[in-house]
Amino acid sequence: MTKKTQAKTTDTIEALSKISRAISSDLYLEDILKLVVTVTAEVMNSRICTLMLLDDKKDKLVIRATQSISEEYIKKQPLAKGEGIAWKVIKDNNPIVVPDVLKEPGYKYKDIAEKEGLASLLCMPLAVKNKVIGVLNCYTSKPHRFTKTEINVLVSVANQAAIAIENTELMVKTRVIQEELETRKAVEKAKGILMKDDALTEEDAFRKIQKYSMDRRKPMKEVAEAIIMMHEMRK
Repeated sequence: MTKKTQAKTTDTIEALSKISRAISSDLYLEDILKLVVTVTAEVMNSRICTLMLLDDKKDKLVIRATQSISEEYIKKQPLAKGEGIAWKVIKDNNPIVVPDVLKEPGYKYKDIAEKEGLASLLCMPLAVKNKVIGVLNCYTSKPHRFTKTEINVLVSVANQAAIAIENTELMVKTRVIQEELETRKAVEKAKGILMKDDALTEEDAFRKIQKYSMDRRKPMKEVAEAIIMMHEMRK
């Protein structure tokens, strides 16, 4: 192994370690994705690296992170379903190498690619349990033959990015479920108080809480907690 190869291997290991540390940290998802594309661009010697995710309706691919400073590239329109190389990657859940994007019939936005001096592309799927949620793109400024090692590096990065996205989504869902449970518990307790103190039926007690919430534009949980607090104070 030459010194150059050893240095490259060391850089790659350090890059993957940096991404791993970021994923297990308390950084926001946007910060993690930004770090992923920045570190990937460095280790892959990439002109532009972008991470694109499916929107909520799963009919568009939107750029969520890139280390590019080109406004034109950053603001380019999302890829509609079926457009471009990325959608082929999503459909087949397999990476695609494009030797020259300007000569590739299925490549969209050739005008931007030409202005940015983009040549070769390695497009890697981001998959969680075989469900593809987006792609990771690496562009070079000169025609480049991606090696097996480079492809494997991008596979590792893509897998880690997908884990970060999945973990964040699970955390959000958990928080939403927890909030719903806490709201339900508070409303149930507040209903019981109103039913006893104001001699209301369960339905009328709920409607009273709901009406106050709508009239004051306050969350049901906040209204319910206020009723509970007032009740505790009167004891």
